Amino acid sequence: MNFEKARNTMVENQLRPNKITDPRIFSAFKEIKKELFLQNDKQSLAYSDVDINLVKKRGYLKNLHIAQLIQNSNITKKDKVLHIGGLTGYVTSILSKLSNYVFVIENEEDLLIKLKTNISKLKLTNVRIINNDLKLGDEVNSPYDLIFIDCPVINFPNQILDQLNPNLGRLLMIEKIDFDLAKGIRTIRNKKNYSKEILFDAFSKFQLYQNNKEFVF
Repeated sequence: MNFEKARNTMVENQLRPNKITDPRIFSAFKEIKKELFLQNDKQSLAYSDVDINLVKKRGYLKNLHIAQLIQNSNITKKDKVLHIGGLTGYVTSILSKLSNYVFVIENEEDLLIKLKTNISKLKLTNVRIINNDLKLGDEVNSPYDLIFIDCPVINFPNQILDQLNPNLGRLLMIEKIDFDLAKGIRTIRNKKNYSKEILFDAFSKFQLYQNNKEFVF
């Protein structure tokens, strides 16, 4: 399979026609080789318009939804980012290219091993890996300019909002509505106030968190 051709086709056929306009995002998606973050039997799916399952209820979203979240995050090279749920490192690598520093949390043992291996191979010196409960975030190194969660979330843990920079810190995530439907969400913190905006529809069976808390402000 010609992965380079597939990457370019994905950008031109999936991202560009669907209101992705940031040239930095195009560059990152073309440069970072998604197939290297997947098992051999799933590499052929890397640039298809499908979710790619890695473990129970978790995996990589469609490329378009990842790009939509990133574009709506207004990420800059000055940002300190918390990526919750790093999987094997593909999205983390994109975020590291676009920001100043990324703290990435993963606690699934097999994924954590692959995440560490991939980040080391790529020599990403602006990424720090944290083995922690995904529901807790990372209070120690907060506040964050951007918190990024690219697995659809159900019953979001509100304490993570406290880890946002009070001066317009952003939370970007996919919020689960039902079994298949979810919404891309941007939440912005302004001191003690939070504004929430619905960005786009997403369809995925993936799910993060299973406690009984409700997502309220």
